[in-house]
Amino acid sequence: MNQRIGYARVSTGDQNPDLQRDALKQAGCDDIYEETASGKSTDRPQLTECLRRLRRGDTLVIWKLDRLGRSLADLVRIADDLRTRGVFIELLLPRVVFDDSTLGKAMYAMFGMFAEMERDLIRERTHAGLTAARARGRAGGRKPKLDEKQVREIKALMRDPTIPVSTIAKRYKVSRTTIYKVAPVRQAASARRN
Repeated sequence: MNQRIGYARVSTGDQNPDLQRDALKQAGCDDIYEETASGKSTDRPQLTECLRRLRRGDTLVIWKLDRLGRSLADLVRIADDLRTRGVFIELLLPRVVFDDSTLGKAMYAMFGMFAEMERDLIRERTHAGLTAARARGRAGGRKPKLDEKQVREIKALMRDPTIPVSTIAKRYKVSRTTIYKVAPVRQAASARRN
C-alpha cells in the first residue's frame, strides 16, 4: 500500500514545528519525521531515515520546498533520487505535486534548470570576486609557508651536503618536500650522481 510520509524541519529550537505538523496531518500523512536543524546542516538524521523508508508509489509530503534541502542543487539531488525510485513529492505551500504527470515532469525539468542557473551564478560570483581581489593586489590562495628571506637561507643551507634535509625542515617547521620545492639543488645533484 502506498504511503504518504511527511517531513517537517524547523531551523532553530525556538521555532515551533506545530504549524508544519498540523498541515502534514491534515494532508493525510501516515507518518511524520520531524527535525530541528539549520538548512545548511548536512547532519539531518530524520531526513535520511525518511528518505530511506520511502518506496515506489509513496509520496513525500513537505510543508514548503525550503524545508527539504540546503540549496537548489541539494533539492534537485534529492528530487532526482526520489523520481528515479518512483517516489512522488507533494508541496503544501504552494500546492504542487511532483509526480509522473506531464505537469509533474515539467516541474522536475524546471528544477534542474534552476539548479544549473544557481551553479552558474555561484561560478560567476566566485570569478568576479577573484578578479576584484586580484585588481586590489590580492593573489588569493594560501599564504606561503616561507618568506623570501627564509627561502634564501634554505638555498644556502642546501648547498652544504653535510646538513641533512630533515634538519633544515625541522628548523623552519616545514616538510622535507617543501624544502625540496624551494631549493631543489641537492635533489638534482644526487640524481646526477645516480
